[in-house]
Amino acid sequence: MSALTHPQPQPDRSPATTEDADGMAVASFVLGLIGLLIFNVVLGPCALVLGSLALTRRTARRGRALLGIALGAADLLVLAVAVLSSHGTIWQLGA
Repeated sequence: MSALTHPQPQPDRSPATTEDADGMAVASFVLGLIGLLIFNVVLGPCALVLGSLALTRRTARRGRALLGIALGAADLLVLAVAVLSSHGTIWQLGA
């Protein structure tokens, strides 16, 4: 009787490739930059999350991911300063 050979288990590879992580880093940077001007309450946290995910997935564009995180934090800081200075937000949802 011959022994059955079983294939060796492959290491668990995440579906996200470095290209996806690079795209997240660039998106984080762009959203953070745009968030300084408009709609910072949404774009700031998006930049923070995308930049963090890009770093977690080991992007080759580490600098852009870090800039996206910094800009996302700056977006939230600009929002806090605008609200605390009694000017409210720069944008309005209603009429």
